[in-house]
Amino acid sequence: MPTAVCVGETMAVLSPEPGQPLEAANVLNVGIGGAESNVAIGFAAMGLDSHWVSRVGRDGFGTRILAELDERGVDVSAVETDEAHPTGLYVKIPRTAQSPASVLYYRRGSAASAMGPQLLDRPEVADLLDRASLIHLSGITAALSEECLAFLQAVLARPRHGAHVSFDVNWRPSLWAGRDPGILRDLANQADIVLVGRDEAELALGTGDDVAIRALLPNPEVVVIKNESTSAIALMKDGQRWEVPSLTVDVVEPVGAGDSFAAGYLSGILLGLDQRASLRRGHVAAACTLVVAGDHGPLPSGPVLERILGCTDDEWSSTSASRAGFAIAGQALGVEAVRP
Repeated sequence: MPTAVCVGETMAVLSPEPGQPLEAANVLNVGIGGAESNVAIGFAAMGLDSHWVSRVGRDGFGTRILAELDERGVDVSAVETDEAHPTGLYVKIPRTAQSPASVLYYRRGSAASAMGPQLLDRPEVADLLDRASLIHLSGITAALSEECLAFLQAVLARPRHGAHVSFDVNWRPSLWAGRDPGILRDLANQADIVLVGRDEAELALGTGDDVAIRALLPNPEVVVIKNESTSAIALMKDGQRWEVPSLTVDVVEPVGAGDSFAAGYLSGILLGLDQRASLRRGHVAAACTLVVAGDHGPLPSGPVLERILGCTDDEWSSTSASRAGFAIAGQALGVEAVRP
């Protein structure tokens, strides 16, 4: 079983009831959220040996994060607990008829923002990275502090022992205010696999053009460009190009879909699938998240997933997702059961 290690901050999440403005809320629901741990949860759901490396505060939020990830099948034994710094926090504001969904971050001075190269001196972290099949990083970590940036640089500089290193640009403009986003290009160029949304690339890399993005990132084996509801494109180092259309989705909530796509696509690569099947796997995972209000949606049952991944292009184009799960247009695929 491939071992996947995700590195980055996870925070406690506070959110009012759907549709209720924050200023009118008397009760806030508590959850957890973080791009890299979302990917780790996706890996675990797909049957991989999934691990999360980070730091949390010795507080109730940190305890909750560790417990929830453990319950979802993610190993957290390499996470460090900080006695002095608190667990990060963000407030999730649901979309309304007047405004899109948004977040408020409270993560400056958090336990995870103190991640530095010294974290690699911990035997449990070093041993885990040494035996990993994949190490997943994101640009969010680089924006948290100079220590975090140095930590990412140290991880990228380590011997890989045959492992893939993936890097999701994960552009967060509020975290990069007053800072040089060119750092993201430098980090991405040291990875083997890069994932970036076309809209993110325009802001973080200065272009949304496929050819220009690949020219700016010549070193990775593959650069995956996500076009939201349109398609995903894998641009290989050897010049090959793969494009797979997105599924038709009745969107309930977009938060977390990019992380689900990353987990689906990267799990396909780890399991030895080709680019076309891996991109399809990413689309399926993203669609499952888009049709629920949370950051993770249940995957179709194994037989349905395998049938969808192996269908023809025409069958793929007629596959859609809704609240109830995957609805297969006509009877072309011959499967109906979905995981509840």
